[in-house]
Amino acid sequence: MSENTIYNNYIDNITKIGRTTIFVGIIATLAPALLMTVYFGVNPGVSAIIAGAVCQISVSGAFWVSEPISYYPIVGRAGLYMGFLSGNLVNLRIPAAISAQEASGHLSGTNKGSIMGTIGIGVSIWVATFFLTLSIIAGEAILSSLPPSFMSVLNLIIPALFGGIFIQFALKSIKTACFSIVVCAIMMKVVKLFPGNLSFLITLVTVFATIYFAKKVMEKEAKVGSESND
Repeated sequence: MSENTIYNNYIDNITKIGRTTIFVGIIATLAPALLMTVYFGVNPGVSAIIAGAVCQISVSGAFWVSEPISYYPIVGRAGLYMGFLSGNLVNLRIPAAISAQEASGHLSGTNKGSIMGTIGIGVSIWVATFFLTLSIIAGEAILSSLPPSFMSVLNLIIPALFGGIFIQFALKSIKTACFSIVVCAIMMKVVKLFPGNLSFLITLVTVFATIYFAKKVMEKEAKVGSESND
């Protein structure tokens, strides 16, 4: 049996399991609200639910499109199922997947790279679950005894993770990295010119504009390489 056949069988099984677990996750997420509405008869009303849904979609709706497209080359299909079900995809699962790929030497965008990313995400879920359970049991007492200066430092964890991930990819294409920074900076200024919370446009425009620019850079480099070989 060839390697591609084995991988395709793996993906087929992953798809079946992933769809099932995502469906179960949706039911589990909606269960408390449905229980409060159906059994206890307590709910904010249809108008309030619709208003809340519209507000949420306006803020994060674009991420439903941009995140799967931008993360799929890194973590693969299995990684997306696991990441979206467990949460913390950006600040925990993606760094774990990239670390696993870097350690194994298999690049993102390849079958082996996707598997390594999936393994990294799986390990991060188990480790996070263990430490989350531990922090729930003893974390409150520990954190309350720490000085405020240390607690303020914890706010820098997410920017540090984003910076580390960005540099790892920026080293592969400095031009693309600089382009993404410029587009992001411009979009941060543009969204302030319009009323409402349009911050989701920053991610949406930056991701797709950078994908397009990177594609053009790769095509240009391939053309130059072919001409030099001739």
